[in-house]
Amino acid sequence: MEPTKYIWFDGGMVPWAEANVHVLSHALHYGTGIFEGIRAYETPDGTAVFRLTDHMRRLHHSAKAYSMKLDWSVEELVEAAKETLRVNELEAGYVRPITFLELGAVGLNPSGARVRTAIITWRWGAYLGEEGVRNGIRVAVSSWRRFPNTAFPNAKATGTYTNSILAKMEAVNAGFDEAIMLNQDGVISEGSGENLFVIRNGEVYTPPIAVGCLDGLTRHAVMTLLADEGHNIIEKTLDRSDLYYAEEAFFTGTAAEVTPIREIDNRAIGNGTPGPVTRRAQGLYADLVSGKLNSHHDWLEYV
Repeated sequence: MEPTKYIWFDGGMVPWAEANVHVLSHALHYGTGIFEGIRAYETPDGTAVFRLTDHMRRLHHSAKAYSMKLDWSVEELVEAAKETLRVNELEAGYVRPITFLELGAVGLNPSGARVRTAIITWRWGAYLGEEGVRNGIRVAVSSWRRFPNTAFPNAKATGTYTNSILAKMEAVNAGFDEAIMLNQDGVISEGSGENLFVIRNGEVYTPPIAVGCLDGLTRHAVMTLLADEGHNIIEKTLDRSDLYYAEEAFFTGTAAEVTPIREIDNRAIGNGTPGPVTRRAQGLYADLVSGKLNSHHDWLEYV
């Protein structure tokens, strides 16, 4: 990661090197933080952030789920993100809002801990690599199951991502690029940090939110874009054989954008190259975020 100049921290701009917290911060010890991942893109009309307000709304929803009181409204956080991009002179980049508990509590009861909020921006390329975007990635079904509904799968909480980290490390150490996680019932949930789509007999399938996957904003956007073109999008419980029998497969997410999957568990998907539906999803999404699509302009919020 290349540092930028400033980080927005509780209402003010702080130099990158000075945006620090205490080692007794509750979030450091117990994972009591919530966050979002957002991308800004360069367009002919200037820098635009994809679904910025929707992301900040979800941050507020996550805060409510974990009983964290945010001192900043959705509108204030939207403007703070834009200002952070401006002061760091970023035409495109990644935006990471995070709210976490700092000092004031040491045990498991977080009552009394100070709530802090920061927004960090930096330049970030393809999360799963440019080669993966072009030709697809190799994926393995993880032995680590997606954590059950003993927490909030739809809230982006820092502590719950240790589950995804275990799956990601296992996949990479075995020579794969990414993992697919099953839930506790043994059905497909999602990647370690991405939503999953598979195509079979011309139909586009994605697991329903009820199986424990994130209700991703990129997921929703891609479903909408493909439906606009007449594709039948089906939210359906999928098992492992559905992966192996798929003609195409791809991940979606803020970081991953639309990344093709060419292989799962050493089995080629289709002919081992990204298929036409995947390529169309990539093209539509790229046109959308770069301001070239003639629809859904409300998803782009200009800095």
